[in-house]
Amino acid sequence: MAYFAHAVRTLLGLLLRRPILGTCVIPLLADGTIVLVRRRDNGLWSLPGGLVDWGEDVMTSAARELQEEAGLQMVELERLVGVYSQPQRDPRFHSVCVTVAVRVKGHPYAADPGEVLETRAFTATDLPWADLSHDHRQHLQDFFKGATVLA
Repeated sequence: MAYFAHAVRTLLGLLLRRPILGTCVIPLLADGTIVLVRRRDNGLWSLPGGLVDWGEDVMTSAARELQEEAGLQMVELERLVGVYSQPQRDPRFHSVCVTVAVRVKGHPYAADPGEVLETRAFTATDLPWADLSHDHRQHLQDFFKGATVLA
């Protein structure tokens, strides 16, 4: 019986102790501003994004999260900014985030008030650098450098 319990714990550890996959979106409006959302859980500014659902590809997830959080529609992919996998990048769990910059249309608003307190477009010079959640400062710095990173 002890062997069976050990085997079950080992199997569950292998299945459940894996990083989860998410997306972050750098939404670019036609005027060049970047849309951020203020998170309800920590009050900090964040790139729209979230977990990739079962059966979804990364870009479908990015478009869905963008619509759900900021009320915006993806027009086209600008570029891949990076894949961020540092274990401590998200304070809740180990996640791997694929970050893309996309052209968007629409008027940003807090589409999911359960998750988002407010949504705002920022110019490059007025981004709230000191109040960014997770590792989104790094994502934005890499975007402005024109870098594509694997970190």
